[in-house]
Amino acid sequence: MYREKTIAVVVPAYNEEKFIGRVISTMPTYVDKIIVVDDASTDATYKVAKSHADDRTILIKHEVNQGVGGAIISGHKKALEYGADISVVMAGDGQMDPQYLPDLLDPLINEGYDYTKGNRFLKRGALSGMPKHRIFGNIVLTFLTKLASGYWHIFDPQNGYTAIRCDVLRELDLDNIAKRYEFENDMLINLNIGNYRVKDVFIPARYKGEESKIKLRFFILRTSFLLFKGFNRRIFVKYVLRDFHPIALLLFSGSLLFFVGIIIGLYIAYSSIGPSTASAGTIMLSVMPLLLGFQLLLGALILDIIETPK
Repeated sequence: MYREKTIAVVVPAYNEEKFIGRVISTMPTYVDKIIVVDDASTDATYKVAKSHADDRTILIKHEVNQGVGGAIISGHKKALEYGADISVVMAGDGQMDPQYLPDLLDPLINEGYDYTKGNRFLKRGALSGMPKHRIFGNIVLTFLTKLASGYWHIFDPQNGYTAIRCDVLRELDLDNIAKRYEFENDMLINLNIGNYRVKDVFIPARYKGEESKIKLRFFILRTSFLLFKGFNRRIFVKYVLRDFHPIALLLFSGSLLFFVGIIIGLYIAYSSIGPSTASAGTIMLSVMPLLLGFQLLLGALILDIIETPK
């Protein structure tokens, strides 16, 4: 136990025979259950995990690959069956240093947070081993995730080193959360819909020869589509279905005016091709809806930031 709380650590693993043994053997003694989920690996991951297992270890093997999110969901469900107070996620590739685990647990126990996650960007020099293209991709996805999830104070959303209170976990519809690498992004959207408090914790990355299994092109497309759907679902549930908030009014009217301004502008541009030119008054027919729509959208954004659970 850790400060009178039972701790379960979920370890999703796919083809991690080189690292899974170290992850299990270096798990802190205060961890009550180590739930290793072999996501239909094609190597000896399950065999190596079994050889390093102790009396705290629970092994789950998927017959069909479900993705890292699917593996995490299976582990979280097992943590709930066990009756844990907090469920932690530590990847099977050894990137997540167990010495920082208390930094994730303390805000949940002492400060009333519901969910904590690692952030590799909080201190200078902590990303020296991270490939530059991954840093750039993370920054882009961070902004999109902020917009979709409504958690404007968080960064590094792809960081999978997380901890969540199990009473919160029980309230989430785990079966409807994304099951692949976009799991963390979708989790944040679902947490915001529930008005749960999220905190970033500095945890440096630890790279020791492991290779990312993310296929960047497909991941960006899937995640962008998920974030678009998640944004619309969050706005509808929080600001329309539960209580028709001014954010919804500003967002809908601003989007309509902005769209109308673009359509009028395109029509004016098309009509002006050739000898004819658009008058200043005609141009204003496009500019005014665009400016007003932009101001309304900006107002909705500011209100959404204010509404962020902190």
